[in-house]
Amino acid sequence: MELLNILSSDAVLAGLKVGSKKRLLQEMAAFAASHEGNLSASECLDALQEREALGPTGMGGGVAIPHARLEQLDRVVGYFARLEKPVDFDAVDGLPVNLVFMLLAPKEAGAEHLRALARVSRTLRDPRICEKLRSTDDTSALYSILTEPAASRAA
Repeated sequence: MELLNILSSDAVLAGLKVGSKKRLLQEMAAFAASHEGNLSASECLDALQEREALGPTGMGGGVAIPHARLEQLDRVVGYFARLEKPVDFDAVDGLPVNLVFMLLAPKEAGAEHLRALARVSRTLRDPRICEKLRSTDDTSALYSILTEPAASRAA
């Protein structure tokens, strides 16, 4: 699975201004609701916060991958934000986060959700990709960096 399959070009934010993890999740939930016609921001936020209560999704290196499963969705979708200033996200390494990839999946999407989560994680564990993402405010460039096929990144 490539990120191109779950991330659309209009699902990318650059320079998002938030001051806390809670505000970040609120903004991301609202952003998703504005793109998914049958999804409410409050239901999305509730699902994200429920998942965070199980354990923080800040994976270290300034990256977080908040994710949730929602009844209203019929496919896995992703939303990306590069924050203007890092926020505390209770990450495993204690560092604040400024790259956030939110993953939303249907309730029944077991394997598909896990494959998408693995792809996002592999992509954002690459320090070269993260460096590129942090070096631009252009949403088109952010989208291109994220959706570049893995084969060409390896070259």
